[in-house]
Amino acid sequence: MLSKLIRITNNLRLKHKLLISYIVVVMIPVLIVGVAVTAYFRNQAMDRAIAQTTNNVEKVKTRTAALLRVPMDISDIFMLDEGLEKIVSTPYPNVLELTKAYLNYNDFRAYDRTYREVSGIRFYYDNPTLINNLELIPVNEEIEGMYWYQQAMKSKDIGWFYINDNQEVPVKRLSLVRQISFKGTKKSGVLMVIMNQEELNRMLQQEPFETLITDDLGYVVAANNAAIVGKTLEDLDYGIDLRTQQKGTFQVDIQGVPSYLVIDTLNPEASMNGLKFISVFATEPIVKDANTVSLVGLLIILLVLLIALVFVYTVSFLTTNRMLRLSRHLNRLALGDLNVVSRIDGNDEIGQLSRQFNYMVDSIRRLMNQVVEKTEQNNALELAQREIKLKMMASQINPHFLFNALESIRMNAHLKGDKEIANVVRLLGKMMRKNLEVGRESTPLKEELEMVSSYLEIQKFRYEDRLTYSLTIDPAASAIRVPPLIIQPLVENAVVHGVEDKEEGVHVEVNIQRDKGLVRVSVQDNGMGMTPERLEEVMRFISGSKEPEQGRIGLRNVHQRLVLSYGEEHGLQIVSEYGVGTKISFTIPAGGNL
Repeated sequence: MLSKLIRITNNLRLKHKLLISYIVVVMIPVLIVGVAVTAYFRNQAMDRAIAQTTNNVEKVKTRTAALLRVPMDISDIFMLDEGLEKIVSTPYPNVLELTKAYLNYNDFRAYDRTYREVSGIRFYYDNPTLINNLELIPVNEEIEGMYWYQQAMKSKDIGWFYINDNQEVPVKRLSLVRQISFKGTKKSGVLMVIMNQEELNRMLQQEPFETLITDDLGYVVAANNAAIVGKTLEDLDYGIDLRTQQKGTFQVDIQGVPSYLVIDTLNPEASMNGLKFISVFATEPIVKDANTVSLVGLLIILLVLLIALVFVYTVSFLTTNRMLRLSRHLNRLALGDLNVVSRIDGNDEIGQLSRQFNYMVDSIRRLMNQVVEKTEQNNALELAQREIKLKMMASQINPHFLFNALESIRMNAHLKGDKEIANVVRLLGKMMRKNLEVGRESTPLKEELEMVSSYLEIQKFRYEDRLTYSLTIDPAASAIRVPPLIIQPLVENAVVHGVEDKEEGVHVEVNIQRDKGLVRVSVQDNGMGMTPERLEEVMRFISGSKEPEQGRIGLRNVHQRLVLSYGEEHGLQIVSEYGVGTKISFTIPAGGNL
């Protein structure tokens, strides 16, 4: 039976399901209940009044929490205030020095002027050289005996107290009390941020019923009736002991008048105590209005049911129509149409499904494009690598003959005592061997830097004092493999355009560092540099897709090999300033990814 009912329900259209559900679940029960609604409408009205009052109390609590946030933020600032620590912990030799310090410290007055929620700030500290200026107050036996001071010194949390003391200048207001410990002196003081009583009372003025706020000792700290501020709950005759009552709603008789009490509590963040909110209202005005409203309650119910029926029918029609449109889009996608776009508006679930559908179709298109682009990149990489190998093969003409000839020249120079020429020939031979190994897929950074060092030594032999250089490599990056001939062209560019364009010579700096998951390589010189126009022309050249007529292994070759091997974000970055120098840098993944 149940399965049959489920099957019949599943075969119904959505709008019919909504209409039937409304009739069965809403309309029929409401009509039945509506017959007896006038009998208990009085209680319903009372419940609404209680709910309204509870909501008002909740709003007051929210506004109070926002109001208390200001002194809490101020106290957080002074927790780390080195200026406060210095002024209260310094032993002053005379009144003159103390007066100068007081005049230079105006943080308390600044916050007092800035925030209307605060009427004063005090700090109590055990320093006999201090003088009470109503802001910085030395601690005496009277202060040590105060309840709020003792509570603050026992805990690191924030305390909220109505300060009902008999000091020379009494506070008589709700205040934040907090212990502040100083690392330098290993001593603690007590910060007091005094709330603005007018702001607290003004916050409650708009409440329709008698509303008040008390601390955990029972002192009234704020009320829409300002006359009771400072009194205790024991002084107010509400028929029950409010200090022991927790949050909730209570029915009481206040001087023979049936009334309701709504009680709520607020425990601010990081506080050792909290505040209690109390709202009182009489039941008679509420009942009077309820009796009037109950006479028209049944008519209102009938009217609402009729309007709701029309609304449900309209909503069901619109909903099912949008779902049918989305279904047609899905069918087009299933047939392979990737250009389908769903234009169903709205921020509900159906509108969200429409946007997710469009996002899915777009993701499929982008994924297919990425597959095509990746295939093209792989083909381009293979062609580039093949082209480089062909170019390097052209230089491999009888390498043994060249090596033997260079070795003969080196030995002859060495026998004749010309060690400098011999060393240069040795380095040239080493470079040629490395160049002939360029067909390898990768080489360690350490070996690449050795080749750069050989090139710079040869150039230094040529240019003498006009060329200086420095090579720095992070040991953690020395074993990481990179494409061969990836740094030497950058150094060659720096030397050629630096020494030849600058009479006083140039300094070339090669720096290789490992930073987290990347290896950062930079080649910097202090040559003539480039103008912005020339720099823009160079960047277009190395990033262009068209191969120049006379191709060479230079900046463009290095840039394209980096892009093909690691991605666009790892290509060459050039920073240059005319008359200052040029810096060429790139990054590679620490794993290599070759």
